Amino acid sequence: MMPTPFPGMDPYLERSGLWHQIQVALAVEIQHFLTPLLRPRYHVSIEERTYLTVLPPTGEPEKVVERYLEVHDVVNREVVTVIEILSPTNKTVRKNRIQYEHKRLEVLSSLTHLIEIDLIRKGKPFSMKIKGKNDYRIIISRSPHRPSADIYLFGVRDKIPDFPIPLRDGEPEPVLPLNKIVHDLYDLGGYDLVIDYQQPPVPALSKEDAQWATQLLNSNN
Repeated sequence: MMPTPFPGMDPYLERSGLWHQIQVALAVEIQHFLTPLLRPRYHVSIEERTYLTVLPPTGEPEKVVERYLEVHDVVNREVVTVIEILSPTNKTVRKNRIQYEHKRLEVLSSLTHLIEIDLIRKGKPFSMKIKGKNDYRIIISRSPHRPSADIYLFGVRDKIPDFPIPLRDGEPEPVLPLNKIVHDLYDLGGYDLVIDYQQPPVPALSKEDAQWATQLLNSNN
C-alpha cells in the first residue's frame, strides 16, 4: 500500500470518474468522525440530491447523485449545520450549478450554518467576497455572522486545514481533521492502484505546481 504522495489534497483524485467515489467516502468518514463527538445532542445524517444532466462524452442524459451532510438537533429535529462537498457537476454543468446555487441561497437565508468544502479546481468558485485566489477552499458561514464568513484558502502544496463545525450558540465546536480523513480514505480505498502518476492530473496544474509535483513524485519512486 502506497499513501498519497501529496501533503494535502491529491489532485489526481479530482478526476470526474474517481471523484464520485471520493465524495461518497468523504461523507461517510465525516459522519463517522463527528457522530461520537456530537451524540446524544445531535445526529449527523448523509443526505443526497439527484440531478438529471448531460455529461460528455456520451451526450446522453445521466443521473448524478451527490451526497452532503446535515447535523440535526435531536430534540426538535432542526437542521443546525449543512456540510456540502462540492463536485465538478456543481461547478461546471450550468443546470446543476443553478440548482445548487438555489439550494445554497436557501441555507444562507436561514438560521442554518453552512460549511462548503471545495476540493475541486475545475470550474468557477461560487460567489463569496474573497481577497486572493487559490486551488481549494473551505467556507464556514455561521448564521449569526452573515454576510461574513470564515474562509480557508489552500493550494495543492498545502495540507488541508483543520476547521471547526459550528453548532448552537455557546456550544463547543468540534474540529474536523479533513487532511487526515482524506489521506486515510485514500489508503482504505486503495487509490494508489488506480491512479497513474506518470500522467498529468486533470485539470492540469499550473506550470510552477506541475514542476513541484514532478519533483515530489520522483522523490517518492
